Amino acid sequence: MNLQEYLPVILFILVGVAVGIVPQVIGFIFGPQRPDAAKNSPYECGFEAFEDARMKFDVRYYLVAILFILFDLEIAFLFPWAVSLHDIGASGFWAMMLFLGILVVGFVYEWKKGALDWE
Repeated sequence: MNLQEYLPVILFILVGVAVGIVPQVIGFIFGPQRPDAAKNSPYECGFEAFEDARMKFDVRYYLVAILFILFDLEIAFLFPWAVSLHDIGASGFWAMMLFLGILVVGFVYEWKKGALDWE
């Protein structure tokens, strides 16, 4: 295998790293360095923070976040399937219907268990 085949991937990674790091370095070097008490004070909706920033979140928050990611990724699988539906034919259609059916069963199960209820 030729290393030139990896050149676009390496270039993509380097450009991504540069886009993430270069603006931060430029801001650190050329930005004003004038800290004062007001700039360094904690800000939370206009009043002083009343709890520690490392407070524990309710488990329901994480559960809803995981469920959102799960059902959001479902949509990510639908786009390539929809684009190639003509090429994959009936077997691809029914495979996706099975996939969606399993996800709907999981969604109904989570709904009945009350995982989606927010108090």
